Formats: sequence, C-alpha cells, structure tokens
Amino acid sequence: MADGTPLTLAHARHLLRRTGFGTSQAGAQSFLDAHPTRGAAVTALLGFKPSGFKPGGREHADLHDKWIKYMLKVKSPLQEKLVLFWHDHFATGISKVFETKRMASQNRLFRLNCKGNFRTLVKAVNKDPAMMEFLDTVRNYEEIPNENYARELMELFTLGVKDSAGADNYLQEDVAQIARAFTGWDYDKEAYLRDYEHDFSDEWPDRGLPIGAPSPAGNKRIFEHTGGFGGGGRDFAASGEGEAEIDTVVDIILEHKDSQGKNTVARRIARRLIEYFAHPSPDQPYIDAVVTASGFDTSFDVAALLHEIFVHDDFYLTAVPPVGAATPKSVRWPIDYVVTSLRLLKMKLKGKEQYVDGGSYNRVLDQLSNMGQVLFDPPSVFGWDWETGWVSSSTMLARYGFARDLTSARGGGGTSFRPDKLMDLDLSDPNDILTAATDVLGITGDLTAAEEATLITYLTDDGVNPALDLNDYETRNSKLHGLFALLMQTPAFQLQ
Repeated sequence: MADGTPLTLAHARHLLRRTGFGTSQAGAQSFLDAHPTRGAAVTALLGFKPSGFKPGGREHADLHDKWIKYMLKVKSPLQEKLVLFWHDHFATGISKVFETKRMASQNRLFRLNCKGNFRTLVKAVNKDPAMMEFLDTVRNYEEIPNENYARELMELFTLGVKDSAGADNYLQEDVAQIARAFTGWDYDKEAYLRDYEHDFSDEWPDRGLPIGAPSPAGNKRIFEHTGGFGGGGRDFAASGEGEAEIDTVVDIILEHKDSQGKNTVARRIARRLIEYFAHPSPDQPYIDAVVTASGFDTSFDVAALLHEIFVHDDFYLTAVPPVGAATPKSVRWPIDYVVTSLRLLKMKLKGKEQYVDGGSYNRVLDQLSNMGQVLFDPPSVFGWDWETGWVSSSTMLARYGFARDLTSARGGGGTSFRPDKLMDLDLSDPNDILTAATDVLGITGDLTAAEEATLITYLTDDGVNPALDLNDYETRNSKLHGLFALLMQTPAFQLQ
C-alpha cells in the first residue's frame, strides 16, 4: 500500500526538502501534480543516472567551491545529498590526505556509487587512495601492523561497535586479524599489493614459533565469538591470500548476524540513512520493515532501501505542523542551509573566491567554516556531529549572518537578491506579503502564530503602516529584504 499511498502537498514538500535542497510551495505543487502517489514520486527521485562529475583544482578551496557550484545547479539534488552522506560515512579529510586529486577522485567514487550496491562501494573504498592515506593502510606492514582501517571498517563503515541490543559486534582479535588482510597495500594511480609487505600465514613458523603450534596470528579467522558464524568463525583466506583477502573480508562482514539473528550491516546502514533523511532516533520496527521490504540484507541495493525508506509512513512523521518538543525534527546541515537558501532565492556566489555579494562579503568557505562544516575536511574519522552538534551560539550567529548577507546582496546580476524575480511586488497587504515570502522558502504553514504576529508587526511598524508599497525602493529594501532574512533565521527554515 505504501507505494500507492496518495501524496499530499505537505508530504511532497517534506519529501523534496529531505531528499534535495528545499522547494518552494509552487515547486512542491508541481511535483505533486506530476507524481500523485508516494511510489511514483520516489521512483522519479531515484531515477537519475549517477554523474561522473569530479571537482577539480590544486587547492582545497578550489575543490570545496566547485562542489558547491555543482550542487547549486545539479538537476538531481538527491544524488548530491547521497554524496554528502557517504562523504560523512566514509569520512576522510584533506588535512591528512593532502592531495586534492585523491579527494576529488573519492568524491567521484561516492557519486558514481551513491545509490548502487553497498558491497561494491565498500570494496571500492578499501582501495581508495584517499582512504588508504587517511586510515593508514599504506603504513600497514607485515612487521609493523597498523589496525586503523581494520577497526573503522567494522566500527564506522559496516557493523558498529555494538548491535541494537547492546551486544558486541566484534572483538579486538577480529580487528587484529582483519588488519593482516590489509598489510602491504599501496597505490600509484590505482591500489596494488606489495607481496613482500603482506602478512602470509605460511611465514609465521619462520619467526621462531614451533611448526604446527598455534600462534597468536594463526589462521586467518574472524568472528569466532560474534556474528553467528559458530565457534570456528570464518576463514577470510579461504579464497586465497593476497589480493582476494580484502574482498573476502567484506563479504564475511556482510553476512554478520547480530544477537537477534538479523543482518547487522543491513540494520545499521538502514538506521543511518533514516537518521540522515528522515529523523533522529527511528524506531526499530521502521528499520526492520524497510530492510525486509527492500531485501537490503541480501542484495545490499541502496536504491531499493531508499525507496522503502521514502514511502514508509514513519518517513512523514515530521512533515506536518504543529511541531512540538517531541517532534523528531532534524537540524539542517550547514551545507544544506547554504545551498537551499541560494537555490530558493535563485542566487549565485560571486567571483573565483565564491563569496556572497553583500553584507560581510565573506567567501562561502569561511561562511560554512563558521557554521561548523568544511567540505572535504570533516573533524575526524567519525565525520560531523549531526543534529544538536550543529547548534551553538557561534554557529547559529554564522547562519543568521549568512541570511543577512544574502538578502543584502545588491551588486546586480545573478549574485544579487532580487525579490522581484520571486514574488509579486504589487502585493500590499502584509499578510499576503508574508505568505508570498514563505511560499518562496517553502515554509508556508510552518510558522507559529506568535512568529507570524511578530513578522506582521515588523512589516507594519506595529500597525503604523498597515499597507506596504513594495515597488518603492526604500520600502522593498528595508522591509521585504529584512523579512526574507528573518524567515531564513526561523526554526521553520532551520529544521526539517
């Protein structure tokens, strides 16, 4: 039934907000007219062919700005939302990787695989030069093992430390074993294995251990105590040592069962995608329902999983006001706030340094840094802290400053704020003006009565001027530009 459930205007707006970079009221209505059911709408959104776009440039700022320029014009915003998700999930940063070409290639890898097969994506990440630098695969030798990538492969990229019942998903001995599979890897243009640095099992007796005696390394087995594989665990060298091992490790991890007998990776990836696209703290039945309906626990088809997430009733729990303290709304990521604002106001950034042509005239890289997010340089391997992690007195002030700067842009052309391109300037009733502005920003009906009353008071100077002439330059510049700035600072625009 979920696919055939009629889509409402509020639900269409919610779907477009969460899977893209906002929508106007008119945009949501047009989308609804073309796609009247949840299934039709989601199929259309997921129907894009992944782009091979790769941001270029010698400096981090070049890479950063070109990705944003691409997000401002891309016709399939869901694609870029997914690239952002994978950028956070498989977090790597230019501050350690150093080379922009590696980061750019990884960005393209995420784009090409953004809605494809998760198994394929993880195996590709195993050999991604940016990841090999960031988590030290290139410094993982037979004689001096480095466990960084092995640990994060399980902890962050696939299993998680504990399952939904609080049971351990793996032990330290599994980390040490998997690290052996990744010894000896390096890259030039592509990843390759240096056999002389790889940890082969038959070399262990030569290190002074009695032949035939068990050794700390021993056979290449993992999950002897977790994962539902039984006491023998699984041998990741069964298909051959060397290059085959790292793919086999991924295949075994994707068979891992949690303490409730469910596929551990499928549950965890579904949870993370729901938290990203829908709302924080989803119920376990929602997670299990979309995994079962999509077959993700066997196919690992990301598009199929996303389809079930987006048509499920729980996806729309936060779609319709009123919003209360118990409503699991989600705080917009800074990059989402910036790109959504620019797209809805039909504005561009200016110049080679991509700055906002008004207010503080700060470049977008600095604006985003002040909001707490710099693309291609997350704070750690854990990525960014979501939700309330985005909120502080300084980051909110940076968001408010960005809204002020955008609506102050007067330089002319596409870098200027031009409300005449967005709404009818012949409107004079303050209530009509407010509705027209909220329509542009896609938040009509989301303001509280108190917020609306305050904004009307602002427009009318507390009732002194009950009608406005927006064709008057001074009135338009003071009241209408100010109204848009205030609306972009409201919780209705900051939350989804």
